[in-house]
Amino acid sequence: MNWLGPEELDAVLLSLRVSFWATVCSLPVGLAVAFLLARGRFPGRQLLNSLVHLPLILPPVVTGYLLLMTFGRNGPVGRFLEDAFGFVFAFRWTGAVLAASVMAFPLMVRAMRLSIEAVDPKLEEAAATLGASRVWIFLTVTLPLIAPGIVAGTILAFAKAMGEFGATITFVANIPGATQTLPSAVYAFLQVPGGEAQATRLVVIAIVISLAALLTSELLARRVQQRISGT
Repeated sequence: MNWLGPEELDAVLLSLRVSFWATVCSLPVGLAVAFLLARGRFPGRQLLNSLVHLPLILPPVVTGYLLLMTFGRNGPVGRFLEDAFGFVFAFRWTGAVLAASVMAFPLMVRAMRLSIEAVDPKLEEAAATLGASRVWIFLTVTLPLIAPGIVAGTILAFAKAMGEFGATITFVANIPGATQTLPSAVYAFLQVPGGEAQATRLVVIAIVISLAALLTSELLARRVQQRISGT
């Protein structure tokens, strides 16, 4: 990447870092929520489903504003985290991770939920009749069957996190070297006369990363499916 300037390279590396941690942090929670929505029968299920998908419906700037009001230094959660643990989200790269996680979470959950709903419960029931524990059934029956959905959801979440802009710039601003992700850098360069070349280079990188993520998702899902079917 010698053809990238220092500011451009920082933006790309920060985007990769933010997307990675946003995906990793969302994965266990996303899988648990997907199971609740797919298999759970409890009061408030529809409310939970609505809350999960709310970031897809709300304008990203509104989501960023809500994060700022909640996790900012003057917000109830943000003030508590700073006083108790010295942890700050607002205007830090960790806040960009939080914003990307929130925006990517619905896509991850939806892919996993569809995969879980496609599993025939009779397969799990058959394993249970043979004396297998719930944990063993999940590890040996359910998990292999839903693995393509987990892979697809994870890659989609990573790609979404890479492209997140509105919520991120509202929550953590656009500080070069600190919170300026790839989309924010493109926006910043387009506001400066003569910045089109830099913006174009970043756009090309964004397209390459997105296509690579989608192709990887397809390849991994196919390999997992082939292992499950034994072909």
